Amino acid sequence: MELQQTPTLNYGPAVPAAIASDRIVETSIPSRLDALPWSGFHTRVVLALGITWILDGLEVTLAGALSGALKQSPTLHFSNLDLGIANSAYLAGAVLGALGFGWLTDRIGRKKLFFITLALYLSATAATALSWDIASYALFRFLTGAGIGGEYTAINSTIQELVPARYRGWTDLVINGSFWIGAAMGAVAAIVLLDPALMGPDLGWRLAYLIGAAIGLVVLLMRMWIPESPRWLMIHGRPDQAHAIVDDIERSVIGHDQDSGRFTKIRLKMRDHTPIREVVHTLFSTYRQRALVGLVLMSAQAFFYNAIFFTFALVLTDFYGISADHVGWYLLPFAAGNFLGPLLLGRLFDTLGRRTMIMFTYGISGLLLALSGYLFTIGALSAQGQTIAWMVIFFFASPAASAAYLTVSETFPLEVRALAIAVFYAVGTGIGGVIGPALFGVLIDTGSRTSVFAGYLLGAFLMIAAAIVAWRYAVSAERKSLEQIARPLAFME
Repeated sequence: MELQQTPTLNYGPAVPAAIASDRIVETSIPSRLDALPWSGFHTRVVLALGITWILDGLEVTLAGALSGALKQSPTLHFSNLDLGIANSAYLAGAVLGALGFGWLTDRIGRKKLFFITLALYLSATAATALSWDIASYALFRFLTGAGIGGEYTAINSTIQELVPARYRGWTDLVINGSFWIGAAMGAVAAIVLLDPALMGPDLGWRLAYLIGAAIGLVVLLMRMWIPESPRWLMIHGRPDQAHAIVDDIERSVIGHDQDSGRFTKIRLKMRDHTPIREVVHTLFSTYRQRALVGLVLMSAQAFFYNAIFFTFALVLTDFYGISADHVGWYLLPFAAGNFLGPLLLGRLFDTLGRRTMIMFTYGISGLLLALSGYLFTIGALSAQGQTIAWMVIFFFASPAASAAYLTVSETFPLEVRALAIAVFYAVGTGIGGVIGPALFGVLIDTGSRTSVFAGYLLGAFLMIAAAIVAWRYAVSAERKSLEQIARPLAFME
């Protein structure tokens, strides 16, 4: 089977946008955006939008780090099964939120959605702090997940379409890796708020959930100045607005408009929306091989990450006897490894290439998990040794997981980009993420290290299989414009 490469675009001489009577527009916007140097504008976009990953890291970490406190809460009295159900509810909400908001992101624009999804996250995570039983806690976690899932689609689409091609791989991986800044924040919050000398057993975990809401309010203000994606505006019949935004960006970055004579143009037939039938045909027929790669990468990393990370606190408390209020200390080096991986290895995805690095990071992560799982089974690791093992494994697994999001967000046409992110995130998380935490919760409840090792082996197998698929079928997208990787559905010869 051959790689599905998008035909090379036939760029003509560069000219400003021109609109024909049949709604065909000629534009150099993609070339102009890709030609810009990195600037304060791009940094502000990354900070205002990429903070979504920090919030998700905070939420997921709190779910793991607070598990002991929730079991000890005089109000909730959660069991391991209750925790597994609640964690799966968060992921189920993220799945459905990604699908619903992803469809809306492609239809009504990126900017509207990243305000709506943030507002949902804010209200739901604040409500979690008021939970009174498993049903209310699971419901609020479901709604929190829906907000985060919707954020992924709107935010990743916008960042991909505003960042120059030569920076896209490293930027995307570092943004996704910032999840672990949130994880570290959650760990520190857990250390402080779960200290019985400072907080009561039913107060600390409630205050912890309010941290995300407070950060979200600040982010809401930061996003006020972020523009709509010019690429989206151009296709959806607003070329004048698109060019005005690019003119403003150029003046902000280099102090003046760029010379239009330097750039190539493409011809697009503007549209109001993309019919769902065309979306389905594009994802699963025209780009079916890329769809397979995206599904495999997302499923493997979702199971690998969520199964282990949602239950790391249970492993430390149940098998190593670590008290719930000390779990946060063990998460800090774990989070450091996860952030340093994308930071230090990310540029290699733009130089050595996507296929090589995806294959390497997925493969080595699977092998290291199998090895550490065996050492865990025979009792060769202390709590500190287990933490170091996780730190090394996820130094490689973190850029691998980030590369899955990078792959599905850059290898499909603009008109279906957000929904493509949503579909593969949803299916991958549904297969690997929702099942994983519940499965590991059951395995840990058995008290058998061998049972937990069987779960680790399953995660290792999925990662190694994904590495093979990526090496054979992934697209070499490094340093290419989005329109070269997957030309828009509105493209005209």
